[in-house]
Amino acid sequence: MIWLANNWRSLVAILLSLCLCLFALLADSYRDKYQAAKSLAETQQETINDMQRRQQSVAALDAKYTKELADAQATIDQLHDDVASGKRRLQLNATCTKQSASGAAGVDDATSPGLTDSAERDYFTLRSRIELAGKQIAGLQQYINEQCLK
Repeated sequence: MIWLANNWRSLVAILLSLCLCLFALLADSYRDKYQAAKSLAETQQETINDMQRRQQSVAALDAKYTKELADAQATIDQLHDDVASGKRRLQLNATCTKQSASGAAGVDDATSPGLTDSAERDYFTLRSRIELAGKQIAGLQQYINEQCLK
């Protein structure tokens, strides 16, 4: 007991040293957790930023090809209107019909060559579908090159 009474200051110093060591270990543990959480947050923010850049790029790509497709469809519609009004002529799958059933056969009896109604409709439908498929393929190829192969 005498030794304990004489060295109480040493015991307090030892206990304080132990408490300080425990506090330092605890602080180091929390610092490591903070650093890990900070690193994770930075990684998540980088991922979010990358996703936003990709979304903007995809939206621009979509707008570009949507506009090109609308322009192509407008061109096809204008061609259709020009053919319907007689401003332009299509001479695919042309047929010559006689104007009258009587009279001698000859070139003079035939009307000018032109498309049948169904051939004309089929032509514009086919042209529209070709444009649509071409724009879709070009858009998908650009999407793959810009987004998937990065």
